[in-house]
Amino acid sequence: MHQEDGAREDFTCVFVNPVGQRRADFQHGCDGMFANLRVAAGAEQARALLAREPADLLVLDLERCDLAIDLAALGALVAERAGAPVLVLCPFTNARWVPALMAFGPLDYAIGPLRAQQTRALLAARMRTGFSVAAPGAPTPSETELRTLLAVRSACQQALADADDSGRFAEHLCAALAGWPGVVHAALFQHRDGDLHLEAEQGVEGLHLMALLAHDGRLLHSPLRHAFPGLLAAATGEFTLLDTLDKAGEPALAVRLDTFGARMVVGVPIPGQGPGGPMGSLCLLFGDARAFSPAQLQALDDLAGLAAHGLRMAEVTRENEALLARITHLATTDALTDLANRRHGEGLLEQEIKRARRYRLPLALILFDIDRFSQINDTFGHPVGDLVLRTVADTARALLRSSDVLVRSGGEEFQVIASHTSAIDALKMAEKLRAAIEQVEIPGCDHVTISLGVAQLGEGESGDSMAVRTHAALARAKRAGRNCIELAMS
Repeated sequence: MHQEDGAREDFTCVFVNPVGQRRADFQHGCDGMFANLRVAAGAEQARALLAREPADLLVLDLERCDLAIDLAALGALVAERAGAPVLVLCPFTNARWVPALMAFGPLDYAIGPLRAQQTRALLAARMRTGFSVAAPGAPTPSETELRTLLAVRSACQQALADADDSGRFAEHLCAALAGWPGVVHAALFQHRDGDLHLEAEQGVEGLHLMALLAHDGRLLHSPLRHAFPGLLAAATGEFTLLDTLDKAGEPALAVRLDTFGARMVVGVPIPGQGPGGPMGSLCLLFGDARAFSPAQLQALDDLAGLAAHGLRMAEVTRENEALLARITHLATTDALTDLANRRHGEGLLEQEIKRARRYRLPLALILFDIDRFSQINDTFGHPVGDLVLRTVADTARALLRSSDVLVRSGGEEFQVIASHTSAIDALKMAEKLRAAIEQVEIPGCDHVTISLGVAQLGEGESGDSMAVRTHAALARAKRAGRNCIELAMS
C-alpha cells in the first residue's frame, strides 16, 4: 500500500469502461491504492459485481461510451448508489455526459483525458478529502453567485430586444455572458453561408479568436477545430468542457490562451431546428478551472436555447425582409423588361414633381413607343415581339443617366422621367434614344424605330396634365410619319 498516495486499506473500487485496454491501464495505474479493485466492461457486469460485494467507490470512465446507448444503464448505476461516492471520468469532447448523469443522482466528475499519474493523484486527493456530490438537491452556488447568474440570464433575455439583427443580438448576448462568474471572455459562433462565423466576442482586450483560430479566414478549416471547445461544440453539437488547457493536445493554443488569462474553456452548442446540426455555439473562457453544479449546467443549457431563439428570430426577420423586397419588386417592376411598371412610374413622377417644385428645378417627361409594333407581333410572332421590347428597354437604359427613371407604361409604350432637365435638354436626350434604337440590330426583325413626345413640367402643373400633353405630342409624332420627336405644347 502507498499511504502517501492517499490509499486506504479498507477502500474498495469498481471501475467501468467498455475497452479492455483502458481497464487494464486503470488497474496498472492504480495498483496498490485500493484494498480491492474490480473492473467491469459495462453496467450489467458492474451491477453484478456490486451485488456480490459492495464497493466504496464506483468509477465510470465514459471514454468510448455512447450517450444515446449507454446513458440509461449507467444512470441506473448512479441512482442505485443512493449517494455513495461515484466518480465520472468524462472526455472533454463530450461533457454533456455530466449533466445527463447528474439527473440520476449525486456524483463527482473529472474531465479527461487524464494520464495515469494524473488519475492516481486525482483519486488520492479525493480519498483524502472526500468525494463531492453534485446533483439535484445538493448544495448550490453561494447566494451571491446565484444572484449574479440570475442577472446574467436577465441580461441575456434583454438581448432578445435586438434579435431582428443577428450581429447586434450576438454582441449584446456576449456582453451579458461576460458577466458570468469567472468568465473573462465570451463568444458566439454561428453556421451560415457554408462556414462557421464568429458573430461577436466580448471580454479580454486584445484577444481576437478569429486571429487565433481561423485558417485562411475560415473557421471550419481551422487546424484547432478538434481542440477548441467553441469550434468543437459548433461542429459536433456536444457540450465541450476543457478544464485544463493542455488536455486538448495543442500546447501552443494553451500558451496563447494562458497569456490572456484563460484557464478553462467551455463550448455550449446552440441547438438547431429539426434533425440537422447545431446553429453554432456559445464559448466561455474562464480565468480558472471550476466545477459546475447542476443549476449552473442547466443555466448554460438555457442560455444556449435563448441564443437559438434569438438567432432564429433574426433569421425570420431576414427572411421576411427578403420576402417583402421580393413582393415589392414584383409589385413595382415589369417582369419582361425589369423596368418600373406603370403604377410605380406614376408614383415616381409625382415624387419628382414635388421635388422639382420644392427646389425650383426643371423636370421633363419623354414618352415613346415602338412604331408598328402590332405588325411585328403578327409577322414574326410574340417571342420576337418580347425580344424587341427587351432590346429597346436595354438600349434606352444604357443611354440614360443614373438619375433618370425608365418606365414601361404599357404594351410597347415607355416613358423617361428626366429630373433636372429642361425641354431643350430633353429633346436632345430624345434624339439620342431615337437614333440609338433605330440603329440597333434585333434578331428576327432587323430594325425598329420609335416615335417620341417631350414635355417640360409647367408652373403649377399636375402629373396627369403633363402626361396628357406628352401623349398628345407623341400622337403628333405618329401622324408626322413616325420615327420622329414632337415637343408638347404649353
